[in-house]
Amino acid sequence: MKITFLGHASLAIQIGDIDILVDPFITGNPKASNIKIENLHANYILVTHAHQDHILDVEAIARHTGAKIISNYEIVNHYGALNLEGHPMNHGGSWNFDFGKVKYVNAIHTSSFPDGSYGGQPGGFIIEGAHKNIYIAGDTALTFDMKLIPMQTKLDLAILPIGDNFTMGVDDAVIASNFLECDKILGYHYDTFGYIEIDHDAAKKTFFENNKELMLLNIGESIEL
Repeated sequence: MKITFLGHASLAIQIGDIDILVDPFITGNPKASNIKIENLHANYILVTHAHQDHILDVEAIARHTGAKIISNYEIVNHYGALNLEGHPMNHGGSWNFDFGKVKYVNAIHTSSFPDGSYGGQPGGFIIEGAHKNIYIAGDTALTFDMKLIPMQTKLDLAILPIGDNFTMGVDDAVIASNFLECDKILGYHYDTFGYIEIDHDAAKKTFFENNKELMLLNIGESIEL
């Protein structure tokens, strides 16, 4: 499993020969100017919620790749009205795709489209691949619901927002990693704009002092599990 950071909360995940994008917000992010959406490959696009900084490039990418959109019922219906293919899910539900099992789990946040229309309830995703399991939290506060995840899935990596203000910050992310029983964390949703700028060294030190690893990737940088 290869995971590439595309800036903000956007990820590219490769599982075997399947390409997955998560929350593509690229053309609106000056920090990701080196990423060209026309060069991205996608069989699926996972969308955690309907805020613009998570859906901006969904339609354009889905049209040029033919990717299937996986999200909550309301978001999939929204894109279905635009003649884009999707697979609707809701909290607690799971589905076996050709790249692995996906479960849609709770997130504490808000969710509306840029025009103010209802975007359903926000969520996160657990992906159980052939050999590795990851949790993509989406935009969320710290929540006790995270304690339920390791009861069913042993995680190899948790991808957590750490920018604070709109989501949990570094200190809450450390607690989240305890709830998740996962000591390997990939941070995202930070530095894109002023409200969520962080001190990278201080964040890594906080995790290190709690016997955990926090990875902060450069945009376009990848890790392999």
